[in-house]
Parts: sequence; C-alpha cells; structure tokens
Amino acid sequence: MSTTTAVPDYATEFAGLPTLVTGAASGIGLATARRLSAGAAPVVIADHDGDGAERAAAELRAAGGVAAAVTMDVTDPESVRRAVEFVADTFGGLRLAVNNAGVGGPVTPTGEYDLDAWNRVIRTNLDGVFHCLRHELPAIEAGGAGGAIVNVSSILGSVASPGSAAYVAAKHGVVGLTRTAAAEYAAKDIRVNVVGPGFIETPLLREMDRDQYDGLVGLHPAGRLGTPEEVAEVIAFMLSPRASFVHGSYHLVDGGYTTV
Repeated sequence: MSTTTAVPDYATEFAGLPTLVTGAASGIGLATARRLSAGAAPVVIADHDGDGAERAAAELRAAGGVAAAVTMDVTDPESVRRAVEFVADTFGGLRLAVNNAGVGGPVTPTGEYDLDAWNRVIRTNLDGVFHCLRHELPAIEAGGAGGAIVNVSSILGSVASPGSAAYVAAKHGVVGLTRTAAAEYAAKDIRVNVVGPGFIETPLLREMDRDQYDGLVGLHPAGRLGTPEEVAEVIAFMLSPRASFVHGSYHLVDGGYTTV
C-alpha cells in the first residue's frame, strides 16, 4: 500500500490569516512581508518609518496582495497596542506575527559602553519584542483559532561579539523570551519560535572596504553572505502549518558561520 504526502499550495498557504510584520519597511522585514503576501496573507506593514511602511504596503498591493500600513514604535507599549488593534480592525483579527524591528549599536568594550546607547538597544531589541508579544498573544488567543509568531533574533543570540554588549544581551534575551512564551502558549495552539539571521547582504555591507568584505565572507563555510529572501523563507516555514509541531525553536540562518 503506497501513501502520498500532500504538497502544500504555497500560493494560498496563508490565505485568510491576518498578519503583522514589524520593521517591515525594508530589509528582512520587507522581504518577509513580500513572501507572506505571495502566500495570500493579508499583511500589515508596521514600521517607525510611516512613509516607508506606506510605500511597502503599496508595493504589495500593486503585486496583487492585500496589505495595509501602520506607524509603530516598538519601544512604546501604547503604539504597539494601537498597531495590533489596527490589524484586528482592518483584517478581522490576528493570526500571524513577525517581530523583526531592531537597531544596531556602537562597538565599544563593555566597561566603556555608553548608558544611553545601552538603553536604546535594549529598549528596541528586547523590550520591543516583549511589548509586541504582550499584545499579540492575547489578540491571537482571543480569535480562538490559534496562530504563530516568529521573533527575529540574530546569530548573536547564540554567540558573543566583543564590543557589542547591548546587542548580544538583547538578542540572547529574545531567544529566552521566545522559549518562555512558547511553553506558556503551546497548549493554546499558538506557536512561538525564533530565527537567528547571520550576516545578510545589504547595501551597507557592500560599502565596506573590499578586503573587509572578503574577510567577512571568508568566515562563512557557505562562501557568501545571506539574502533577506533566504531569511524570509525560513520565517515563512516557521509560520506555516508545515511547522505545526515546532514550538520554542531557535533556527540559525547563517551560512554555517556559527559552526566554526
């Protein structure tokens, strides 16, 4: 007796699942919004850059998707609350969320790290994810149909980087926060997972001195840097029913950087 496994219809896998993506005006967030929209998700683009969010949403609509934009500051709990309510008011609820918004920080030894810089990085990269979860989880639970959340950490959620105390601490914190929320909400059919992007190809990296750039590439067994679309594909998998038994998992997308 033979059995067959159904192949998912990637063009409709997120149909009817209202989705929020933070930090989605550019970079990994925008690539993720594009990927989810291509799977028929109604997507809300949230970003502190309101004009950029509007442009991104317009792009998705022009490509045939369903999208809206909202200005959101993840460091402000009220701003986050309003954004989550906007998703529910616009698309009838919340089922999926990607907490991607984040900032970098100065490269400074820990003993010399500027306190204002520390607070800015922690408030955005760790507190911001907490504020999002604090409003997204009840919103998904209220719908009664379950859902999924993916938080975006970094390879620096698993290893150190001298001079980046605040960023490393925040990204490690996101991993622990994710696992805690996953354990709390698994029985409610809400999956919470986290991805850790490595060095991703951006115009900023292309502006590096060629020797610096080549040296960075050389740290990757894959022999190249990643693309935002490669990270977005892993996020899409984690949100999809294909990952239905995956809870509290931390997935690195780093070209093998952390293996050596």
